[in-house]
Amino acid sequence: MEKSNKILILVENYPDNNGNVALMYVHTRNLYYAEKGYDVVVLNFRATKGYCFQGIPVITINDYKNSKDKYQLLIVHAANLKHHYRFLKRYEDRFKHILFFYHGHEVLKINEVYSKPYDFYRRSKISTILQNLYDDLKLRIWNRYILKIYRKSFFVFVSNWMREEFFKWTKIPRNIIEDRTSVTYNCVGKCFETGIYNLNSDKEYDFITIRNNLNDSKYSIDLVNAWAKNTPEARFLLVGKGNIFEYLNKADNIRWLNQTMSHEEIKNMLDKSRFALMPTRTDAQGLMMCEMAAYGIPVITSDIPVCHEVFDGFENAYFISNNEDNSLKRYLGIKSKCIKDERFYKKVTLDNELKIIQSIIEE
Repeated sequence: MEKSNKILILVENYPDNNGNVALMYVHTRNLYYAEKGYDVVVLNFRATKGYCFQGIPVITINDYKNSKDKYQLLIVHAANLKHHYRFLKRYEDRFKHILFFYHGHEVLKINEVYSKPYDFYRRSKISTILQNLYDDLKLRIWNRYILKIYRKSFFVFVSNWMREEFFKWTKIPRNIIEDRTSVTYNCVGKCFETGIYNLNSDKEYDFITIRNNLNDSKYSIDLVNAWAKNTPEARFLLVGKGNIFEYLNKADNIRWLNQTMSHEEIKNMLDKSRFALMPTRTDAQGLMMCEMAAYGIPVITSDIPVCHEVFDGFENAYFISNNEDNSLKRYLGIKSKCIKDERFYKKVTLDNELKIIQSIIEE
């Protein structure tokens, strides 16, 4: 493959050399694209100065404005109106092909799709009204714009659930663009693909839950807390940042680490645990759950459609209803197994993306 296959990637944020790990799932893709011979450049709208991260050049919007570089393909991740749409309106005619990746909020009616915030974080009525007005505007704008440029575009969704929600809320006729869509799951981090869950190590915890933001109701920390209270003989580890326990009485058998962790640190904690406990009320895919499954630890997740889409057929996945009265006692009698789920490996996910990218470039 020739290095002339130059791709510009639009993102709201991006990992950097100062510890920021935002949108790491995009960076994982970019490393693989570069490894396969594509010339990848990232435009990070939040960057104030260009930089290089693990071999991937990252530019600012001003860098782009002052550059004469030409690209064969524009890839747009999690598009918003403030930055992505404004960029597209101004520069779209410079690109022969556009590939959109949909990860969640960008084409959803937030207040109707996402789980309601906890009562103690409940927004004012004004905030709710403003969110609804913004979403109505957002969806109308994307409807008009996509219908205008769909012939030069392709649309990738991280789950079939996400694709169905896209059609529902954008109201774009399915027959117009369905043959230009694909479902490709986010791939897991390399260390979860190559690493293997240590089944035989000493287990300090029966259940481990890892979430970046404990305050978001979709991650169901209230349920984890209730289940811990209902299973007092079990040992729980909760990792993630938030102040939810200023409002909830934390179960005595939960050890809480109010921090984020690197992938290697997460692996070490998984090895100390018998099950990954990852309930959710709403999710487009659930990448952290997928990384745990890829690593080999048994995963307990919610009995909702998107979780079944992602994990049905996987022997090491268990489904639980989102009922706060549940006890996890029955899992204590199950012997943990190490079974690696390969459906989120690069050879499945990213190879499919590369086929799409190459077919688009060759059109």
